[in-house]
Amino acid sequence: MSDLLVADNLGKTYGAAVQTRALGGVYFELEEGEFAAVVGQSGSGKSTLLNLIGLLDTPTDGTVRLLGRDTATMSKKERARLRNETIGFVFQFHHLLPEFSVAENVIMPARIGGGGGDLRGRAAELLEMLGLEGLADKNANELSGGQKQRVAIARALMNRPRLILADEPTGNLDSVNSEAVYRLFRQIRDESGTAFLIVTHERAIAQQTDRILEVRDGRLVQDVRNEYVSPPA
Repeated sequence: MSDLLVADNLGKTYGAAVQTRALGGVYFELEEGEFAAVVGQSGSGKSTLLNLIGLLDTPTDGTVRLLGRDTATMSKKERARLRNETIGFVFQFHHLLPEFSVAENVIMPARIGGGGGDLRGRAAELLEMLGLEGLADKNANELSGGQKQRVAIARALMNRPRLILADEPTGNLDSVNSEAVYRLFRQIRDESGTAFLIVTHERAIAQQTDRILEVRDGRLVQDVRNEYVSPPA
């Protein structure tokens, strides 16, 4: 496998007169198709790291290389385009637009990116894959919590991203729906080769990935491989 992403000496400092060092000296590589977790206590720098990797924020130090491209040399427009084409996001709060239908929410990243073709057909395929067939025309507010999170996953997959970044994606779900979401993530990785980097504070969830990166006080302190065996379906 080849490197999909390299976080090279990443650092982030907030503030001017009074500075807060949120992240510093973080280096790791993520290969195509990896299924990894980032763990750490609240305030350790996990979400800051994800925002930098996802090109939602810019580092104070270091750089993010994505598909071999140094994003530090890119314009804001170039970074936005690369993010839209390469990365899908799943957050703790699904952030669905309540005034739109399920299908319209799923299609949104393609609309933003100026994508063409049969967008509704692509959305229908994703919804069926996620067990949401028949719900395309429903309003997002009519869905259960677990259904909304699966719609958010479909939206993240709309542009066929090489990398999914998930920030506490099961934080608002019960244990049954949480397990279903992680089974789904692994299935997507196995079938499509999409890499996953999942931020979580739950060690039990992290143990279901193949690799755990631990962040403490803004630094990467551990990077270990799991011998995870998927439970029977």
